[in-house]
Amino acid sequence: MSQTIRVRGLEKSYKELKVLRGVDFEVARGSIFALLGSNGAGKTTVVRILSTLLKADAGTGVVNGFDVAAQPAKVRESISLTGQFAAVDEILTGRENLVMVARLRHLKDAGKIADDLLERFSLTDAGARRVATYSGGMRRRLDIAMSLIGNPPVIFLDEPTTGLDPQARLEVWASVRELASQGTTVLLTTQYLDEAEQLADRIAILHEGKIIVNGTLTELKQLLPPAKVEYIEKQPTLEDVFLTLVGADSKDPR
Repeated sequence: MSQTIRVRGLEKSYKELKVLRGVDFEVARGSIFALLGSNGAGKTTVVRILSTLLKADAGTGVVNGFDVAAQPAKVRESISLTGQFAAVDEILTGRENLVMVARLRHLKDAGKIADDLLERFSLTDAGARRVATYSGGMRRRLDIAMSLIGNPPVIFLDEPTTGLDPQARLEVWASVRELASQGTTVLLTTQYLDEAEQLADRIAILHEGKIIVNGTLTELKQLLPPAKVEYIEKQPTLEDVFLTLVGADSKDPR
């Protein structure tokens, strides 16, 4: 399977603070890769560098075959970035938001593009309603739908379910799975262990500026021996792995 994202030796400091200390990872085409870490671990910094919003001090990043430092325009054409807060216009309807973005990108058949995305994200019935009336989960799904206009092969989701209720998070999870099933490569940063556990094909834990483990959920769980609980073998959870590797004081993995 070919690699859509390749990161080698990525370093970034803010004055005396070293945020990234040589980060390496690869993301396979059409897969969901979760970057997990405590608050301040540098997850958003990685995303900002890979989306050309920030320059690395050292190291390389390649996205969809393009070097983020040498070919930033080509990288921007290949990606979409969805941050922690939905970037939708509340005054417009859901459909109007989608049509507006399609027209801004000079695409033909903006109406059809909007209608197809509304159907894909189960928003057809709400398409004619103003976004101000949408729930948090609906806004986030619309936000992700907007980011897909133009069919970017790579999408960065930076903590996409922050502040959402449990039902809304499930709705967004379904949308993210749909992205990968259609062949989109997804790099997801998250503060939620269960989100990484549910969605990711591979999970990397970023700690003190470095990737300390990178593997499938099964591989990460194999780092710890099963615990004996009343004579029954209890398999370790991702939370057990995270707390063992990062430390029990890091219970807020952002």
